[in-house]
Amino acid sequence: MQLVSKNNPVSHYTWGNNCDGWVLVDTEGLSVKQERMPAQTAEALHYHERAQQFFFILKGTATFEVEEKYFTVHTDQGFHIEPGNKHRILNNTEEDLEFVLSSQPSTNNDRVQAPPPLKGNL
Repeated sequence: MQLVSKNNPVSHYTWGNNCDGWVLVDTEGLSVKQERMPAQTAEALHYHERAQQFFFILKGTATFEVEEKYFTVHTDQGFHIEPGNKHRILNNTEEDLEFVLSSQPSTNNDRVQAPPPLKGNL
């Protein structure tokens, strides 16, 4: 057992456009991270074949795109995403977004970049 926090994480990483992540738990069966997204940032559309994910918003307002639908999630609210659903999180505001992300099982080697949806007729 060990006490972990953003100030004492298992590890720290950066992703996207100046986004930060702190690994709090990293096992094969469970991953828990705290992440920060600056204003006007977004992650790439993707999905997980096995992992379900739960996002809990600590600060700010998140927009989730899931299967081409949009959902707004505010501070002290959570959002659950089932495996196989194409999704991404966006921070469309002028403030930092901070959240806790739990994945079960871990998303290590379980992230698949999703092709952009086809628009219009071919």
